Amino acid sequence: MNGSQPVRWHIERGEASYPFELEDLPDPPEVLYGFGDPALLGGGLAVIGSRKATPYGLACARRFAGWTAARGVPVVSGAAIGCDLESHRAALELGGPTVAVLPCGADVDYPRRAASILAQIRVQGVVVSEAPWGSDPKRWSFVRRNRLIAALSLAVLVVEAGLPSGTFTTADHALALGRDVYAVPGSIFAPECRGANRLIRQGALPVTDVAELAQALGQEAFAPAPAPVSDALLAALIASPMRPDDIARTFDLDIVQTVRTLGALESERRICRYTDGRYGVIPEG
Repeated sequence: MNGSQPVRWHIERGEASYPFELEDLPDPPEVLYGFGDPALLGGGLAVIGSRKATPYGLACARRFAGWTAARGVPVVSGAAIGCDLESHRAALELGGPTVAVLPCGADVDYPRRAASILAQIRVQGVVVSEAPWGSDPKRWSFVRRNRLIAALSLAVLVVEAGLPSGTFTTADHALALGRDVYAVPGSIFAPECRGANRLIRQGALPVTDVAELAQALGQEAFAPAPAPVSDALLAALIASPMRPDDIARTFDLDIVQTVRTLGALESERRICRYTDGRYGVIPEG
């Protein structure tokens, strides 16, 4: 976090900085409490899924959230253990924007296991809640939190969900607000995928790769990333060295573009190729 301190704020309904997207709700919050850059609120993609995530669900969350964040679009989620937290983590590792919407006070680390990531998001993204400072989560506050996730997003992508699943309330709110709902299909034999598969059966658009997600959202939904791919790639390689095929999939590049980008960064002595074929960042100094 480079020693930065989180910026704490509250925004009342009617103020210029209040996200206009929340006015689509029948009961918009009168006050928002949060940390970070409130300009990131609105226009994101919600990437949500099961708390009891499988490796498949975590990989899907990482892939789609990482692709979204690399293009400068906020990844919105609920900071829950599992797919939600993996979505935030992927966005942070790429240096992209992410928004965590909490069912408790924005200054409360919930769940406790998410404390370190929430600390990063308070500086690098946004942690927001309609609950006053210091409020503990209540049973009913999760459903109310989910309506905010839906309202602050252009669309909702469910990467994995069993039955029953809290992700259905977010999907229901999204549909009621006129937002699109997408779902990643899973194995018919896996109970962890039954919820996502049911959403598809009920009309959610299936998404199996980033090209389909881009097509579903439309060109107007995603503005060009504010930073070149090479900058986002360096941020990703700092977090975890990757092979060229993994880089191509994450950034939606063809192999020629990938090789050219890697070659340019390698010639600048900013990255190097490891003996196992992965690329990593060369430490400064």
